[in-house]
Amino acid sequence: MAAGEVRAVTSHCCETMRRQIEHHCDDHADAYDCPDAVVAFSTRFQEYGLIIHDGGRSSFGIAFCPWCGSRLPESQRDRWFEELERLGLDPWEDEVPPAYEDDRWLTGAGPSVGPAAD
Repeated sequence: MAAGEVRAVTSHCCETMRRQIEHHCDDHADAYDCPDAVVAFSTRFQEYGLIIHDGGRSSFGIAFCPWCGSRLPESQRDRWFEELERLGLDPWEDEVPPAYEDDRWLTGAGPSVGPAAD
């Protein structure tokens, strides 16, 4: 892998982290509503966070796994915003291309990164 190149997370650092990220609750469709869900993973930004159960959708970013202690991948949030800016897009005002809604923008997989066709 070249310097500065980032790979999308395809597996988590340990079995406990994988179970936490893949947690499914029969009572809550959204992990942010489930008190048993403690960790969130953003494929878009490649970042992990501890869920803040305050009725919103906030999480506190973490750099190390709470269970195995492994260093987690560096967040790509800043790079995501820089890429959209480079494309001349404002994510608060413009439609974000589908490839930027998950990790496809990092991997180059998926459809074109230009604006979605009508």
